[in-house]
Amino acid sequence: MSTERESAIRETIGSYLEPYMSLPLRELDAVRDVRIEGDRVDVALALPIPAKQYGAELGEILKRDVLSMPKGSATEVRVQVEWSVAAAGISRNVKAIQGVKNIVAVASGKGGVGKSTTAANLALALAYEGAAVGLLDADIYGPSQPTMMGLSKERPTSPDQRTLIPPMAFGIKVMSIGFLIDEEQPMVWRGPMVTQALVQLLETSRWGDLDYLIVDMPPGTGDIQLTLSQRVPVSGAVIVTTPQDISLLDARKGLRMFQKVEVPVLGIVENMSTHVCSNCGHEEHIFGAGGGRRMAEQYGVELLGELPLDIRIREQTDSGRPTVIAEPSGTHARAYIEFARRTAANLARTALAPPPAFPSISVEET
Repeated sequence: MSTERESAIRETIGSYLEPYMSLPLRELDAVRDVRIEGDRVDVALALPIPAKQYGAELGEILKRDVLSMPKGSATEVRVQVEWSVAAAGISRNVKAIQGVKNIVAVASGKGGVGKSTTAANLALALAYEGAAVGLLDADIYGPSQPTMMGLSKERPTSPDQRTLIPPMAFGIKVMSIGFLIDEEQPMVWRGPMVTQALVQLLETSRWGDLDYLIVDMPPGTGDIQLTLSQRVPVSGAVIVTTPQDISLLDARKGLRMFQKVEVPVLGIVENMSTHVCSNCGHEEHIFGAGGGRRMAEQYGVELLGELPLDIRIREQTDSGRPTVIAEPSGTHARAYIEFARRTAANLARTALAPPPAFPSISVEET
């Protein structure tokens, strides 16, 4: 009888469709153990995405599912959720960064779409879920992460004059050229110098063991972006756009660039999607509506999130406490957390996918 109960409970839990991975838990091999002691059921799960906060939410859902089973299945359910992040495979012949499992590029085809704010909150949301995260500010001409992360007065240290220890903010290791130059100093460098500086920042920083390194890419699709995409072992890219047609036009170029260099596009995030008036509560799509969704459908990628346009996001970022830190339980922070979970899930799917089969070679006499 206990075996039948266990099988029924395993079936109920295993058939649950995990919303971020879009796969049943059984296909994720997530159900590691089900133990029954009288009317108490203990369930052990293992997920491929960070789940420090999400694990509790998932546990409550599964508890309700098991408790709603036919009478006698269980009266007490405990769900323990563990997780680990795997390294996504890199198809290109580029050198891996020691200790860094996954590098995620946050890019846009043009400036002014909120890419850096999105990158900062993505990094913080992943850390909120328990992941080990680093943040590399790759915008040499306009570094903004030191200010956004409240580190404008910090400097990296070098114990051996060869490597750099990145400053820490909110549990995240942050590296930027902005730490090494005067705040008002213009970077009058040509493309090759910029590329070399970024690769050096990436390779000489002591990142330690990271689940994710988020790279805040420079805007555009020129030589710098192309060279970085080819030389840095990027696991996946997130394209940031606004609903505006002009922004979407440039975002398409950014997406196509990553496809050409064989970097998986994890999805599109539509920033400044909607604005809610702080006085009357009226919601308005200032820059248009549905542009990011249409672009995602056109290119067969996921719409990772629709992020709001709100003065508090700007104020929080300018003050060095981005939204996920400033109001972690607020609706805006929730939008970033949902976006981060979908990003992590899409990256995990690429890690779970089997490697492409090696082509068979046959030799025939002619």
